[in-house]
Amino acid sequence: MAKQERHLRTHAIVLRRRIYREADWMLTLFSPTYGKFDAVAHGARKITSRKTGHVELFACVDILINRRKEPGIVSQVELIEPFLPMREDLVRGAYATYAVELLDKLTQFEDTDAEPLYQLFYQTLSQLCTAPDPRLVLRYYELHLMEQAGFRPELNDCVMSGEPIEPVAQFFSYADGGVVSPKFGQHSFNFIPISFNALKLLRHMQRSPFQQVASLRLEDSLLLEVEHLLLGYITHILETHLQSVDFIRRVRRPL
Repeated sequence: MAKQERHLRTHAIVLRRRIYREADWMLTLFSPTYGKFDAVAHGARKITSRKTGHVELFACVDILINRRKEPGIVSQVELIEPFLPMREDLVRGAYATYAVELLDKLTQFEDTDAEPLYQLFYQTLSQLCTAPDPRLVLRYYELHLMEQAGFRPELNDCVMSGEPIEPVAQFFSYADGGVVSPKFGQHSFNFIPISFNALKLLRHMQRSPFQQVASLRLEDSLLLEVEHLLLGYITHILETHLQSVDFIRRVRRPL
């Protein structure tokens, strides 16, 4: 974020908010132009404040920030998209919380080249509001977020030999970031098995727009296999366990 800017106006999504002073919120925002940054919304915790309904979690806003001091101060804010299902449905809200936590872990503050990440995140929240099965939305989001963060998994060639994989069950290496052919995988406990159907689904999600993925109707067992694999890979990359995963498991119910 340019130091000489006294004011900035941008679209942004509210990732987090926490009590700052008696009547204020400290917001963490994600913007296509300025990336992730903090700003104080003075008086926004007061019921009578005009800012109150505009700075809810997950809301997309048009916001004006005064940057003469650090952190910046919210001068004006207008609600663009509230993403209400995130606050009205506990399960969808849990998935949105996970999407926020993963984005937060994989991004730095004030990364000004954030347009692709912002578009992916915005589209993910939109799809989480309406998708029949939000789990598929999250798997697509995980794959494409990791790709933009530099952790694209290799799904076509064996990461040990570089050879194209055959249309059979394979293995996956978290450490090497991709599929391992059976001739290598079956001799090591460091790799996890992956069915060919799971691999086909991952490939389809990796190369296709979400509109082509959204119509899929998949068995729970296949979705659980892909979820387990991607969460394992993400945990390996981050070297930490995401707190929102436990929250999802507590509140998830059959859709």
